[in-house]
Amino acid sequence: MKKFMIIVLDGFGVGQMEDVPQVRPQDMGANTWLHILKAKPDLRLPTLEKLGLMNIVNFETSTMNFQANATFGKAKLMHDGADTFFGHQEIVGTKPQRPFGEPIKNRIDLINQTLIQHGYHTEFYQGDKERMLIVENALTVADNVECDPGQAFNVTAAIDGIPFEEELKIGKLVRSVSRVPRVITFGGRGITIDDILSAVEEHDGGYIGVNAPKSGVYNKDYHCIHLGFGVDPEVQVPTILGREGFPVLLLGKAADVIQNPFGKSISMVETSRVLHKMIEIAEQMQTGFICCNVQETDLAGHQENVEKYADVLRTADSLIGELIKTMNREDVLIVMADHGNDPTIGHPHHTREYVPLMIYGEKVRPCEIGERNTLSDVGATAAEYFGVNLPENGKSFLHKILS
Repeated sequence: MKKFMIIVLDGFGVGQMEDVPQVRPQDMGANTWLHILKAKPDLRLPTLEKLGLMNIVNFETSTMNFQANATFGKAKLMHDGADTFFGHQEIVGTKPQRPFGEPIKNRIDLINQTLIQHGYHTEFYQGDKERMLIVENALTVADNVECDPGQAFNVTAAIDGIPFEEELKIGKLVRSVSRVPRVITFGGRGITIDDILSAVEEHDGGYIGVNAPKSGVYNKDYHCIHLGFGVDPEVQVPTILGREGFPVLLLGKAADVIQNPFGKSISMVETSRVLHKMIEIAEQMQTGFICCNVQETDLAGHQENVEKYADVLRTADSLIGELIKTMNREDVLIVMADHGNDPTIGHPHHTREYVPLMIYGEKVRPCEIGERNTLSDVGATAAEYFGVNLPENGKSFLHKILS
């Protein structure tokens, strides 16, 4: 009876990577955690403190200190940029490939023709400089203006006006004629096409899209499916484990971005709901793999809102503490991130940072596992823990942490 559990605090970086000056100069000086802490010096996160968070950043405050009995390290991003989708593919064992990027203006006419050929009503929305599409007066097709430029197209819907299943058909048509790494198909209730259009932004480089948090799409009955390019689930831990008969559960945004053909995926956003659900499942599950994404940290980073980010961390910290109380002797928990999202850096995008690795379990021995070359080391460790074939990428650190 044993579980391997991963909690991804989305966008919770611990310092810029060494290649930032060359590849992402806009992220120079980024350190999501330290900058939040310096803005909120009285912030205390007792669970993450216990797990070694301050050891990772080599910094103490009057309220948060180093821990002698922690098991900790940090990991580099092997994928280009700083991306939630590719970060999660990397975590579960995919070896990242260099993506192709372009603005939607390069594809907008082909996408429009394709949708018309399949019977959809479309019209162009003209911004100050660029165009995007409105389809069935209920959704937009445009650039993603929150991730790295050119890495994704968004299909953003008011799903009171169009069923999500129909939106997904449109998303798949967009995917069929697009070369960007992701086409993200998502929507929410309680909003209209006017709310979506009121959140349109244009960015340098010829990009136009909808600021998703500003549109309100996340607020009620959020649905989302990421349609990735070049991702093979057969080499990823959820598929490997599922094929071997192990229960696999994906929660939060992990359910949106990781394929899980043999397991169960539950998409939700609000932090307390996500982590309460994880606690409920962990208490019921005797053996299996759980990966949970806490998305609201990332949303606070996009909003450049330190106060909100700190509030989400407080909620997550408390509930991770409750989860730990449910753990059996054989269980292993890893709390980590997928990239950074420094709310103080001066832009609303992800930041290319190392991510923390905080590891807990009754049989886990206190140690420092060092700086890992890829997030995939976590997936490889999960595979070795269950005694199944390793994913295509990553090196297990199980021998370092288990006594």
